[in-house]
Formats: sequence, C-alpha cells, structure tokens
Amino acid sequence: MPTRTATAVWKGNLKEGSGTVKTETGALDGSYSFPSRFQEGTGTNPEELLGAAHAACFSMALSNMLAEAGHPPDSVSTTAKVHLDMKDGPNIDKIELVTEGKVPGIDAATFQEHADKAKEGCPLSKALKAVEITLDAKLI
Repeated sequence: MPTRTATAVWKGNLKEGSGTVKTETGALDGSYSFPSRFQEGTGTNPEELLGAAHAACFSMALSNMLAEAGHPPDSVSTTAKVHLDMKDGPNIDKIELVTEGKVPGIDAATFQEHADKAKEGCPLSKALKAVEITLDAKLI
C-alpha cells in the first residue's frame, strides 16, 4: 500500500503567525492560522481536515461493506463534526459522524448494522480510538 504525504509549514508565533498545508496530490493547498483554528477566521484548520478525512474514510468503508453484503448503495453522505475542547488546553474530545445512505432494497436496521461496523472498521476510526466517536445513521 502507498504512503500518503501532506506538508504543513508554520511561520511566526502562535497568535500572529500563519501557515500553509498541502497534500502531495495537490488536491489541497491552503492556509491556516490561529483565527481559522480557534476563532472564525479565514482558512482551514487541523480539526476540519481531520473531519473531512474521517467522513471520507467512513463513507468509503460503509459503501464497501454494503456492496459486499449485496446492497450496493446509490450514495453514502457523511458529515464529521470534530469537537475541540479548550478547558484543559486544546483537545479533540469527540467526533460525531452523521451519515445518510440511499441504498435500494435494505431496511433501516440492516443499514444501521453496517454503519456500526464501518464506524469500528474504517482506518481513521481505528486510529482515533482515544476519541469518543458517535454515529447517527439514517437510511434515505
């Protein structure tokens, strides 16, 4: 399997500095800053990027599990809400996965069963075991 690479560069101190983040494929090439991370400033932030990666990983894992079980989905859409807690310094304490699947010929209970397995089995969920991960799965 390939190794994936991303690069981040930070210049200056924490509050007035700024940075750039870039993926090897060029799919992402953006800026980040203290305001974009801890306030509502322009640019991305590590938590947003983690959420995007987790949502993508989960959607792929769930789609694969459904297809392998004979229920190929028309679509799986996932949002990951990454919570940054500041009470003891910055800490990611929770990720909420909210997913909707359009899967012909399946009932809600079967969809939920596969979603639960995908939550446990996706590589990013496995890597993030130290964080509470919740799941709200809905068949549409």
